[in-house]
Amino acid sequence: MEHVHHALQLGHSDEHGFRDIKLIHNCLPGISSDQISLQTSIGELNLSSPIVINAMTGGAHETEEINRELAAAARETGLAMAVGSQMSAIKNPEVESSYLVVRKVNPGGIVFGNLGSEATLEQALRAVDMLRADALQIHLNVMQELIMPEGDREFCGVLERIRTIVDQVGVPVMVKEVGFGMVKESAEALFQCGVRIIDVGGAGGTNFAAIENARRRVPMDWLNDWGCKTTIALLEVLEAKHRNQIDASIIAAGGISRTLEVCKALTLGASAVGMAGSLLKVLREQGTEALVTQIVTLHEELRLLMTAMGANSIERLHEMPVVITGETAEWCAARGVDISSYALRTGYRKV
Repeated sequence: MEHVHHALQLGHSDEHGFRDIKLIHNCLPGISSDQISLQTSIGELNLSSPIVINAMTGGAHETEEINRELAAAARETGLAMAVGSQMSAIKNPEVESSYLVVRKVNPGGIVFGNLGSEATLEQALRAVDMLRADALQIHLNVMQELIMPEGDREFCGVLERIRTIVDQVGVPVMVKEVGFGMVKESAEALFQCGVRIIDVGGAGGTNFAAIENARRRVPMDWLNDWGCKTTIALLEVLEAKHRNQIDASIIAAGGISRTLEVCKALTLGASAVGMAGSLLKVLREQGTEALVTQIVTLHEELRLLMTAMGANSIERLHEMPVVITGETAEWCAARGVDISSYALRTGYRKV
């Protein structure tokens, strides 16, 4: 619960890079709003919405209420939902109820389990069984652990454990960064392990370095801007996907809170968008009904934007031209990430 308190207090920075992404207006869209489909797929999972309630909390009796209400909102709006790390429940069954409530409230919904990269196959199987999870998130949070006074300092064997879990856990496995972004080399290593769903978890949302520094007796504030922005992480991972010709689904996450940012992420090539801090803020300040209304509004506004672009599906958004500027473009140029093709897409010509 301490992390939730700090996350709400600190908020997010909006330095996710989406101001560098420019959508191109289509004055001849050739479609109507009632033709828009928000359905998408990540790996083997078919989702009715590209918006995912990303991992936030669990593991304490105080957080059970949060997960209950998030699950209720997910049920009412058809969103997939991830829980926070289940390791605490695996080690201490007394707090299982803070996770079990998600499946209890939303028995027919799509639910993602969650564990850290230290997890064994046995723990992964227990996490999936606990929730009857449709998929399992494995989160990577190296810098958060290093800043955390009680955090891990040993990260050996991660890829081997992930490979074993992918091969044997029996549900799709997605690997997600936690607010520091992922680059193409890491994505390629995960692809080689059989991972086919990556959540890029870029900087610009909840700042876990700042959260852990707020908990330290002697803060290391000089690490608060560690990592790469969400747009950069998304383009890095998409580059790895395209260069290696991998059939993978990429989830954009990291400070995304507005419909325009959702649309930009999807247009770049994300199959889905994870949202966490902004949804939690609405829930805690205004309640569950307001959160449901917020999600419904996001869907309505996304349909509006897709109509204006002439894209009647998420797949068609991936074909639409988009201009990449500013720091995001400069980073990509320095890193050999090809962005020239994005502005030259021919999706508008197919209307």
